[in-house]
Amino acid sequence: MKIIKFGLIGCGRISAKHFEAVSKIEDAKLIACCDIIMERAKKSAEQYQIPQIYDNYLKMLDKESLDAVLICTPSGLHPEMGINAALRKIHVVTEKPMAINLESADRLVQACDDNEVQLFVVKQNRLNPPIQLLKKAIDKGRFGRLFSISATVRWTRPQSYYDLADWRGTWKYDGGAFLNQASHYFDLLQWLMGPVSSVMANTVTMNHKIETEDQGGGLLLFENGATGIIEVTMNSFPRNLEGSITVLGETGTVKIGGIAVNKVEHWEFKDYDDDDKMIEVADSEISSVYGHGHQSYLQNVVDVLRGNGTPNTDGRSGRKSLEIILAMYASARLGKRIELPYKP
Repeated sequence: MKIIKFGLIGCGRISAKHFEAVSKIEDAKLIACCDIIMERAKKSAEQYQIPQIYDNYLKMLDKESLDAVLICTPSGLHPEMGINAALRKIHVVTEKPMAINLESADRLVQACDDNEVQLFVVKQNRLNPPIQLLKKAIDKGRFGRLFSISATVRWTRPQSYYDLADWRGTWKYDGGAFLNQASHYFDLLQWLMGPVSSVMANTVTMNHKIETEDQGGGLLLFENGATGIIEVTMNSFPRNLEGSITVLGETGTVKIGGIAVNKVEHWEFKDYDDDDKMIEVADSEISSVYGHGHQSYLQNVVDVLRGNGTPNTDGRSGRKSLEIILAMYASARLGKRIELPYKP
């Protein structure tokens, strides 16, 4: 079976995770990368031994024989770039969020469907060992009736982070703390607890010169009757403090914490299961809030494209958290509860 050949668009902050991940996957190879700043593309190509570089992604898509493209650009550019790849019969792997509005997200999904290519939305935190154990416990029914779920994202982003590029902290290309930094946590809320029926939220900008919010909070009501709470801030002094998920049920309580849901902080159930022994080895040390999940995620992409698997997170799955976040923004803007499905 053939090697899966990738191209990468956008050699900024998150691209290193993709370069490193692909380099460790036996049946994959990055053959080209692109950035509008050619020096940045050159630097990445030299560091990761990428044969071809471009400053125009359309030229890369046209000239290189790619199986899939990795989109690591500002969020507002993801749909257009993904659609252009799909039109060339190239599979699409996009960083989160897949779009900044539902209309463009749906156009991207439709383009991939029409051209019979796969659309993958990177949600690597689902693959963290503690989160995998939690998901398994929920699926086994170990919690009994599910009562509530909460997510806490207490991180810090200095003004210098937003000043790195003029798209950061803008509504057109980025979104705020909910849509950018906490996107994975909104995904985990619905992936673990199930469909959301309504949301309420409040957002503010407290400590940065940006268009979007740097902190906020929200309430969720799930179709199964459970409640949800999310707290997000980019103003934790002086460093990232916590990225956690807590689930409470009739016969179980679990908190997955650390700075990015990478440690089991509490694990207690009414009845024993052999999975309980796994919590001793589930914790992982991470050097950044991105964690180690990109390699596992991209391995799944390679497996799917080689006919050996099903997508961990496809376009429709990736859309679910986007819809929740946009409903939260609408609630904060209008000052009222928003029902889902959300129709802007």
